[in-house]
Amino acid sequence: MPEWRLRLHAGEHCRVDCPVKVNVGRADGKPRSLRLTETATGRPVTCQGGLDDQGNLWVHWVVDVLAAGGTREYLLETSTEEEARRGVVLEDQDGRVRVQIGNHLFTAYNYADHWARPFLWPVVGPYGDNVTRNYPMVQDIEGEKHDHPHHKSIYTAHGDVNGVDNWSETPGHGRILHRGFRQLVSGPVLGVIQADNDWVSNRGEKVMYEQRTMVFYNLLPNHEKIVDYTVHFRADMGPVKFGDTKEGGILSVRVATSMDVASGLGGKIENAYGGINEKENWGKKAQWCDYSGPVADRFVGIAIMDHPDNVRYPTEYHVRNYGLMTANPFAWHDYKADASLDGSLLLEAGQDLVFRYRLLIHRGDAQLGHVAARYHDFINPPTVEVV
Repeated sequence: MPEWRLRLHAGEHCRVDCPVKVNVGRADGKPRSLRLTETATGRPVTCQGGLDDQGNLWVHWVVDVLAAGGTREYLLETSTEEEARRGVVLEDQDGRVRVQIGNHLFTAYNYADHWARPFLWPVVGPYGDNVTRNYPMVQDIEGEKHDHPHHKSIYTAHGDVNGVDNWSETPGHGRILHRGFRQLVSGPVLGVIQADNDWVSNRGEKVMYEQRTMVFYNLLPNHEKIVDYTVHFRADMGPVKFGDTKEGGILSVRVATSMDVASGLGGKIENAYGGINEKENWGKKAQWCDYSGPVADRFVGIAIMDHPDNVRYPTEYHVRNYGLMTANPFAWHDYKADASLDGSLLLEAGQDLVFRYRLLIHRGDAQLGHVAARYHDFINPPTVEVV
């Protein structure tokens, strides 16, 4: 049986519930299952393997805790046994893909034709309650605000793509149509949804192609959540212009009403520079932005983390005290109230544009949730060598 010895380096940061991965090289097909063991302790570690397009075997696991500067060694073996417990399970039925972690619903990718655009909802936080707004999917929840019905939980949208409004749902708006799935992966460490979408005008004319990839990690027994969210645009129908407008968000979140700042229950917006609430965050660049507040009797938060490879990094945020938070790098004249500025971006025919983000759904506010530290798990992850 093939086996590999791996050495993990934490690097400059302490790691807590941190996803890691390593390419161990070419493999003759995907093993039935893998077995990963900490060399020093003999402790088994849940892992998951997958092959890329070149036949390389990638192995994923979650580091529970490792001090900054620390190392840990593992033995990786192939096995003919059935894969261990299925930590993240996807179920595709009736226009939605349910994502369960440890047999509990975390979220669902809603892609049915009757929606203007795909979105994630519900989104269950660390204490078992929904951390994004339920309206308009559910309309009779006491206390929920009913503004902006196009703000559907977690979604992608933009209000001016070749002149098409693919943000609002007012008359004449565009749509994002689901065309199929490239990947629906369940597994002990992570689940993957990779969907093909077409952005179309109100008349159904295609504007461009989008591939959306969402990776959901199993952090149990920690009930916090991490989602890696990648949006890949391709100008396959000719040039595409993302217009300068605040009405957009490549990754957008509408938090639960009780969390929003305007509700006065303790909600807070905070960015990587310590800016607090809308006045210090709207239109401001930051590596991450966090929205926290109470849901039921517990405080929770949602952070959007921007990746350094993204165009115009760090992004500006269209973030409001009433509960909206989006990563939108295309709104310069709105953000600066200066009509001479132009934040639009042109994709030439055939060009690609990729945005990578991480969502962290955590306990407490940005400080208690260690958002700044965990941002480095995303942009400066631990390294793994095959020794």
